[in-house]
Amino acid sequence: MIFVTRKMHFSASHRLFNPKYTDEENDAVFDKCNNPNGHGHNYYLEVCVAGEPNPETGYVIDLKILKRIVKVNFIDFVDHKNLNLDVPFLRGVIPTAENIAIAAWDQIEPHVTDGRLFSVTLYETENNFVEYKGNR
Repeated sequence: MIFVTRKMHFSASHRLFNPKYTDEENDAVFDKCNNPNGHGHNYYLEVCVAGEPNPETGYVIDLKILKRIVKVNFIDFVDHKNLNLDVPFLRGVIPTAENIAIAAWDQIEPHVTDGRLFSVTLYETENNFVEYKGNR
């Protein structure tokens, strides 16, 4: 089994809050990430595809194709956007790193036809990241 990974970057803003909570509860749970005007991150997304190399090409997946899949189906929707307001597939979702990773998987996975999507890793900061392997 070979694992092929493409790393891509996007910048976005968001606000973490739950509309079911009071202002005090949101402050207690989400702290400074609950800033009413939001805050931003320079995210890195790693998309990993697993499989066996095609005997004719040697590829599990052509990285140019994987780049296009990720860009067209996810990055173009989120880059330089407010994740709470501008991204249709995140409407009504608290845009935590966990939920963004799940959304990335959901947007990308149907388009991977060479190999299979193995994982999506989202770096919110250099030190904070989540990994999702599609088994909710």
